Amino acid sequence: MVNWLVIGIGDITTKRVIPAILEEKRSLLTGIVTRDPAKAEPYRVKAFTNLTQALKTVDANAVYVASPVFLHAPQTLESLDAGKHVLCEKPMAMDYPQAQAMVEAAQATGMTLGVAYYRRLYPKVQRASELLRAGAIGQPVLAYASCHSWLPTDHGLRSWLQDPAMAGGGPLYDIGSHRIDVLNFLFGEPQRVTAQLANAVHALAVEDSATLLIEYRSKVRGIVDVRWNSHVKRDECRIIGTDGEMDLTPLNGPELVFPGGRELLPPHTNVHFPCIKNFVDAVLDGAPLLSSGATALWTDWVTQQAVTSNGRQ
Repeated sequence: MVNWLVIGIGDITTKRVIPAILEEKRSLLTGIVTRDPAKAEPYRVKAFTNLTQALKTVDANAVYVASPVFLHAPQTLESLDAGKHVLCEKPMAMDYPQAQAMVEAAQATGMTLGVAYYRRLYPKVQRASELLRAGAIGQPVLAYASCHSWLPTDHGLRSWLQDPAMAGGGPLYDIGSHRIDVLNFLFGEPQRVTAQLANAVHALAVEDSATLLIEYRSKVRGIVDVRWNSHVKRDECRIIGTDGEMDLTPLNGPELVFPGGRELLPPHTNVHFPCIKNFVDAVLDGAPLLSSGATALWTDWVTQQAVTSNGRQ
């Protein structure tokens, strides 16, 4: 069994992570770390306001880190040092050096480190990878992914996303990281990144839009455009090859269109469940971990390069 200690009791954990843990047959929720223990009462497990105390008290062998981004690295490092496997929310860390430290700590302790880039496990993303390897569109040369929306305020519940000291950045870190990771999964190691970050509409402490050009060792060029300044929602993902085009738009939807046909491959009703199950399979059976610290490290590298190339620190 994987006995879970969950850090954080916000939207992600209550709507997706904890339900996934409760559904997964070899998982058991054993404790929750939260600033407000009353929020943990419905789950009838021990609640703590202090991670150190929780790690010493709860019979857990895995920790799910679902706190704001600035806490990801310190809480992951403490959990790994305590001999716990860790599955961390995205983005992995505030910057690339922090992410490197997390990967090195997992290697040193022999613990499993995963990052919740669950879109890698979408059936249609897995199928797209298979089709690309089979040459369905010839040699891929260009990929485009976008995610446009308005500010993710949620009536103030996620206001920390607009604080660079807590979130690292704006849409680049929040929704951009998922798209970067999908392109990394499909096309491999990124080599060079240039980017433009701007506040086109909102005067925020973080950017309200980011456009990245990523060059991959596989010769693919990837464009990622993410925005918090559009009332028109977009969730595009297209791949152009020498012999055709593949369309995954909307990325969160079921449809995959390619020269050979059209397939409907919907994601799990709880998109976190396959991620939780894959992590459990990796811990208990040694199964390949599809989103590990080592793979997520490249997403943080791209993000770091984007910020640096734009002249921001």
